[in-house]
Amino acid sequence: MSKGPGLFSDIGKKAKDLLTKDYNSDQKFTVSTYSDAGVALTSTAVKKGGLSTGDIVTQYKYKNTVVDVKVDTESNIATTFTINEIVPSTKTIASFKVPDYNSGKLEVQYFHDHATFTTAIALNQSPAIDFSATIGTPTIAFGAEGGYDTTSGNFTKYTAGISVNKPDQSASIILGDKGDSIRASYVHFLDVLKRTAAVGEITRKFSTNENTFTVGGSYAIDLLTVVKAKLNNHGKLGALLQHEVIPKSLLTISGEIDTKALDKNPRFGVAIALKP
Repeated sequence: MSKGPGLFSDIGKKAKDLLTKDYNSDQKFTVSTYSDAGVALTSTAVKKGGLSTGDIVTQYKYKNTVVDVKVDTESNIATTFTINEIVPSTKTIASFKVPDYNSGKLEVQYFHDHATFTTAIALNQSPAIDFSATIGTPTIAFGAEGGYDTTSGNFTKYTAGISVNKPDQSASIILGDKGDSIRASYVHFLDVLKRTAAVGEITRKFSTNENTFTVGGSYAIDLLTVVKAKLNNHGKLGALLQHEVIPKSLLTISGEIDTKALDKNPRFGVAIALKP
């Protein structure tokens, strides 16, 4: 694949990951194993309140093909095929779920040194079509995405964005919700490994005149331990501690508290991911 501007979904992703990734208020346990033949098996159990759920994911890699099969406790089976380079500079993704036979989806991604395009179509009698395009370079990129419902003949979504990336910083602006919201974010990395960083994000929803401002960051205590925290202007405070117990095996403890609520009982989650 080319080293072009990336997908539209990459715009603002660095800030989003810093503010949302690994934050968890539930009890979660994950075990992953890998074989030399290219097979990976991941088992996940989650306890949220009094409800427990789980799933098993199997991934098989062979040359330019990846097959993922996920089975959950609701007896749903989701299968995804990812094939690289059927046509040069493309990635093809086909997915479907059983017993929901109308959930099938086919996506094609095309990568160029100065542009990327994606098209995804639902595999049913009344298909919805999603598409996106990004132009630029790894340093600066402009993009847009849209969704079209062939049954109603209406656009279900349209979004536009711009991102500017440098080795130690990244900024983005996204106009979304059919023009009803705008989100601007900025990330500054403070170390070479990009494990210590500061992030700020502001979102405005025009229809409700609501503004949300969030600041956060991550700090690498050492090579094995990272702490993250975030706080928004509505008083929601989140924090997590992540430690690599053994190589590729992570223990994550996170919590969230509403500092403005009368009932300030915090919610805590524990996530353990073992990957030998």
